[in-house]
Amino acid sequence: MPQITVEGEKSFEVDAGTRLVLGLEDNGIDVLHRCGGIARCTTCRVEILAGEAPPASEGETKALTKDPDDDLSAYRLSCQIKVESDLTVRVAKRAHVEGMNPGPRPRP
Repeated sequence: MPQITVEGEKSFEVDAGTRLVLGLEDNGIDVLHRCGGIARCTTCRVEILAGEAPPASEGETKALTKDPDDDLSAYRLSCQIKVESDLTVRVAKRAHVEGMNPGPRPRP
């Protein structure tokens, strides 16, 4: 089982093929996901600090490059990553920090 480490917080295992956003949420990390995991809002973005995530999908790439004034090149969308190996991540937007509900639960 792959291990996810959230920088400065905790580590936990998830089943291979789990969407990263769900692995985070199911283990107490209140990552934002305002669009419900369909690669539209970019609130679920993470930085991959160690490990390898699968290549970005077309939808993810489009979402992260839609606003040329935002440099989101260091980020990936946790809703689009299916975890296959160990990863260390930094979560960019947290519900408790933003004072928001995380958003609708993404589908598995």
